[in-house]
Amino acid sequence: MRKIVTIAAALTMAVGGGLAMAPGASAATPCPSGAVCIRETNGSILSRNIFYSYGYHNLSNVLGYRVLVNSQTGGAGFQVCLGYNGTNCSSVVRGTGEYDPYDMTPINSVVLVP
Repeated sequence: MRKIVTIAAALTMAVGGGLAMAPGASAATPCPSGAVCIRETNGSILSRNIFYSYGYHNLSNVLGYRVLVNSQTGGAGFQVCLGYNGTNCSSVVRGTGEYDPYDMTPINSVVLVP
């Protein structure tokens, strides 16, 4: 429980939102090792929403509540950003696994960081 609280605290965004770790969440489609994925509402992961390379990835048509999955290795993290091209971002999230559904409607990019 302490790990979940620590991760949730680290995910608080400057704009007042945040992400929280989903304990024991199970998924229909696994996120490949080394990637950050955005899961569709039906549990699938579209290939366009699997990110491997560091840097920003602009999103298109990712709306509503979605599950983010960090399957990166070596302590790599990610950020969700209100702006395109990795601007106006949350703090870096380094915990691996799935996160509680998060409203992606205002999110326009995801940044992968080493």
